[in-house]
Amino acid sequence: MAAGHIVAMGGGGFLMEPDNPLLDDYVLSLAPRQPARVCYLPTAMGDSATHITRFYRAFSGRCTPTDLTLFSTAALPRRPATTAELADFVAAQDVFYVGGGNTVHLLALWRAHGLDQLLRRAWEGGAVLSGVSAGMLCWFSGGMTDSFGGVDAIRDGLGLLPGSACPHYDGEPLRRPAYQRAIAAGLPGGHAADDGAALHFSGDRLVGAVSSRPAARAYEVRLEAGAVVETALPTRYLGA
Repeated sequence: MAAGHIVAMGGGGFLMEPDNPLLDDYVLSLAPRQPARVCYLPTAMGDSATHITRFYRAFSGRCTPTDLTLFSTAALPRRPATTAELADFVAAQDVFYVGGGNTVHLLALWRAHGLDQLLRRAWEGGAVLSGVSAGMLCWFSGGMTDSFGGVDAIRDGLGLLPGSACPHYDGEPLRRPAYQRAIAAGLPGGHAADDGAALHFSGDRLVGAVSSRPAARAYEVRLEAGAVVETALPTRYLGA
C-alpha cells in the first residue's frame, strides 16, 4: 500500500480561487515535513509562464516553492535541465501540485520523460500528489477530459487511483451528463468533484472529501443493475 496522499480537486485552488487558500492550505498540511518543498507542474497548460508566476505569488512564504517545466531545457537553478536530472529533483520534493489544462498532452509528456514513474515512486515514498482539473484526472485510471474539444472519456490515466474521475462536476454543464453516459457505456465508475471540492486519498483509499465552498460536493458515481447511481459524499467545508 502506498504511503503518500493524493488530493484530487474538481476545481479551485490558487488558479481558480486566488483569494481562497483553503484547499491549498489543506494540501500543505499533509506534507511529511514543514516547511514543505512544493513543486508545481504546469505541463497541462504548456508550462504557462503566467500560471507559474501565479503559483509563486500564492505559495511564496508558505513553503519552499519550485516548478518543473518540460517544454524548456533552460538550465535554471530551480529546474532540472534534462530528463536525466529528473530523478534526483523529484525525489527531493514533498508535494506536487499539478495545474489544469490538456490531460492528454500531460500524460504523453510525462511518459516520454519517465516522469509518470518518478511521481509514482515519490508517492509510494510518502509524497503528496495534488492538482486541479487535469491535475485531478491524471491520477485515476480514466475519466472525462476536454482535451479533444468536447467532453470525452479517456482510459489511459496513470492508474494510481482505481476507477475514473470527473472534475468540474457542477462548474461545466456538459460534465455531469457526459460522465454518466460514459459510465453507462462501460467506463469504470469512480468519483466526481464540484469546483471547490476535493477528494482526499491516503494511499489509494478514499478517506474523505473537503471543500473551499460551503455548497461544493464530491460524489461516487457507479453502475448498478444497468443504471447509473450518483451518491453525494459527506464533504467537509474547510472554512469557518
